[in-house]
Amino acid sequence: MKKVTGFLIVIIAIVSMSACKEKKQINPFFEKWDNTYAVPPFDKITVENYREAFAKGMQEQETEIASLIDNPETPSFQNTIVAFDASGQLLAQVENVFFAESSANGTKEILELESEIIPLLTQHSDKIWMNQKLFEKIKFVKEHIDYTVLTPEETMLLDDLYRDFVRNGVNLPEAEGIELKKINEELAVWENKFAQNVLAETGSYQLIIEKEEELAGLSPDLIAGAATRAEKAGLAGKWVFGLDNPSIMPFLSSDTNRELREKIFTAYLNRCNNNNEYDNKEIVKNIVVLRKKKANLLGYKDFAEYVLEKRMAKNAKNVYDLLDKIWSPSLDKAKEELAGMQALIGEEFQLKGSDWRYYAEKLKAEKYNLSDEEMRPYFQADNVVKGLFWVTNQLYGITFNESTGIPKPNKDVQTFVCVDKDGVTELGVLFLDLYARPGLKTVGAWCGTYRNTYQDNEGQRVKPLTYVSCNFTPPVGNEPALLTADETETFFHEMGHALHNLFKTTKYHLTCDVPSDFVELPSQFMEHWAFEPEVLAYYAKHYKTGEIIPQELVNKIQAASKYGQGFATTEYLAASYLDMDYHVNPSPETINVPEFEANTLSNRGLLTQIPPRYRSTYFKHTFEGGYTAGYYSYIWSEVLDADAFEAFVETGDIFNKEVADRYRKYILQPGGTYPADKMYENFRGKQPDSGALLRNRGLE
Repeated sequence: MKKVTGFLIVIIAIVSMSACKEKKQINPFFEKWDNTYAVPPFDKITVENYREAFAKGMQEQETEIASLIDNPETPSFQNTIVAFDASGQLLAQVENVFFAESSANGTKEILELESEIIPLLTQHSDKIWMNQKLFEKIKFVKEHIDYTVLTPEETMLLDDLYRDFVRNGVNLPEAEGIELKKINEELAVWENKFAQNVLAETGSYQLIIEKEEELAGLSPDLIAGAATRAEKAGLAGKWVFGLDNPSIMPFLSSDTNRELREKIFTAYLNRCNNNNEYDNKEIVKNIVVLRKKKANLLGYKDFAEYVLEKRMAKNAKNVYDLLDKIWSPSLDKAKEELAGMQALIGEEFQLKGSDWRYYAEKLKAEKYNLSDEEMRPYFQADNVVKGLFWVTNQLYGITFNESTGIPKPNKDVQTFVCVDKDGVTELGVLFLDLYARPGLKTVGAWCGTYRNTYQDNEGQRVKPLTYVSCNFTPPVGNEPALLTADETETFFHEMGHALHNLFKTTKYHLTCDVPSDFVELPSQFMEHWAFEPEVLAYYAKHYKTGEIIPQELVNKIQAASKYGQGFATTEYLAASYLDMDYHVNPSPETINVPEFEANTLSNRGLLTQIPPRYRSTYFKHTFEGGYTAGYYSYIWSEVLDADAFEAFVETGDIFNKEVADRYRKYILQPGGTYPADKMYENFRGKQPDSGALLRNRGLE
């Protein structure tokens, strides 16, 4: 749901100041984007353009809402529900472009504007969602409409809209409504501050290496990348490693210097926990306290109960039941992995967390004669892109045609037009932004949209503009970018999200989204194809010789496919427990963040050598928002995606067209037009088998 807010006096003042400037270039957001796909003219948008467009967008939506309320006609689905859905399009447009930019290119000016604009957006949102007169019109429609004349999508739109107004506090008494608005503003500020602190602390760290012998074990391309980073930092002749995954993870896996591994690992774990200007401990506490207050004001026991009401899981018990079911076999497997590595080390020392990845690689090499560095030459980034496009063509008949004439947000971005299986119908535009920009780009990988699909006033489908943003190591010199196996799988994952965006056929803006514990189904589903032998045979070619990956190496990859799942599953579940425990806590005001985190993990028996995938002070999924009391969503969705992939396996053909067409029809196209569990049942003919997840991870 797009946010809506705004103090009109502030907005008018901003607009008026901007209007006073003579001979000012027209704001790109106020013009029609007349390129072929109506793509934002990224190179023409300035920080001031964003500020001005936010102001005008909020002002326009207030006017649209006022017009809706003042309409003397009897409230109807068309003049009330559809009118509300259509409001705020300028604001949605600038939000989509701006927040994509702040994540991928967070300059000082962009981040300052982000801090400035978020409180205004929150005020604007509350002003609309807590508008009693507006709600009375929506309530009238809900109570008087003949539901039999509505399509399933229209029914979902009406019911969800009514529920969202109630959940946003429209029925609260005046004093409590004022308190809720204050809480929302404070939350927005703290969540944004949390995220900016993580970006700053992650981007500022440097492990500077001056002695070449301290690079022992590292691959030539990683060393070259560290040298390039050092040159950019004014440290020519040295090597610099950072806390972004493409830098730190291969360092932890390969560098022979145990002391250096521990140094960078400690810095990684202590991000925003250093009692400096970027420390997030008190911010975490402030956030969980405010969220609990908000939930209580709205009539919920805790914040988890509030957010889970709209998700597939429904309540905290169902979440914990799933996590607990997987925890014991995962922990047992992790203990086996630890014992294997300790046996490899012997009695020289006890393995620490900073040793895990290094000795896990050693043990994998010993058990399977396989290492990441052996695989990397076959995972050239451009070839992985081609492989992904081939898989989507085999499944759905679609093609991706590169187009260099489409505006780009960054020179490194590639743009593709997605064409449907008829060879004519264009489904939308895909932007690939694959490489890291330390200090500017948020760590991790994600998929978003510059524009979601919907139907325009003529009933025509508007083409979505979707992007995939990653943090892979960029090409160095004349050498191409090479991905690790994990990065390759991540790329397949994010492309699953992109396909979901490209295939949606929703009519309304507000029916595009799905619950967060369903949204990871399309992404994790795509991961299953990454290392299938016939897929590897297509795209995994040595970047120097062009040799197709040898069958012997494919066999090794298959044999090692379940290796390390104890560690991977346990670290993920630990973070999921941490997220949930914060948001079911009855007394968050008493929380001491380091103690709370330690107790949450030790009480469940987590190995000391395995930290949670995200520690509290840099756990953006939950404390920036989006996956609050929802980090479990990945494992919940994996129950679905593992079972969905078995639908293909059962036919003996992982590219079975009939199953793929059914998956597209019932999972990828509907958006939020049906309840999530109903969509899955429509596809599979039954509810998912949770055993498929354990089989998928080798935990049975």
